[in-house]
Amino acid sequence: MSHTLGIRQAQKQKTRQALLDAALGLLEHQSLSSLGLREVTRAVGVAPAAFYRHFKDTADLGVALVEGALGSLHETIQAAIVTTGGSEERIDRAVDLLASHVRAHPAHVRFIARERHGGVAPVREAIGVQLRRFADEVAEALGADPESQGWSAADLRMLAGVYVDHMVMTASAILEAGAGAEGDEAAARQAEEAVLATARRQLRLVTLGRRHWLD
Repeated sequence: MSHTLGIRQAQKQKTRQALLDAALGLLEHQSLSSLGLREVTRAVGVAPAAFYRHFKDTADLGVALVEGALGSLHETIQAAIVTTGGSEERIDRAVDLLASHVRAHPAHVRFIARERHGGVAPVREAIGVQLRRFADEVAEALGADPESQGWSAADLRMLAGVYVDHMVMTASAILEAGAGAEGDEAAARQAEEAVLATARRQLRLVTLGRRHWLD
């Protein structure tokens, strides 16, 4: 009996993941608010009724997509943020880490960029909650940095929010740069390098402000 239940549970999880993957693919060219559950189930090859065994509605599916998309971004943001203390090498490493993440997970980045201010409220809220949680973790890491000596908790949280917002904004810009030059590899590479150069300059500006915040 337990073996049978285990097989059923594995199949259920497989179908759920297939629905998430199909939705992410369909969302490449549309927003979540325009996505129909029949589109998703048709792409997976299951009956529409099967959708409700896994999600209440498309908003519920969207919240699950947030967890997957930001889960993949979480470690990258943490690694990038905690290395941005001030040196050119640390800034370059932060930007390079983010660029690598976008190349590896373009669908995740596209989904978050589009739905962060999209029309599905539960998804907007889920993204906001996750990003605030990231900022709290980054603020804690920044608080242990000698450069943060004397900073208030509120100021550390503000700085962490700046870093997290910058990473999300830059990830979206990297994605758009490649899309804007689709089919022209040289132009896409040039557009991406321009985005990365701007991101490095912005981080240098934040770093300079951080050094003199308590002056």
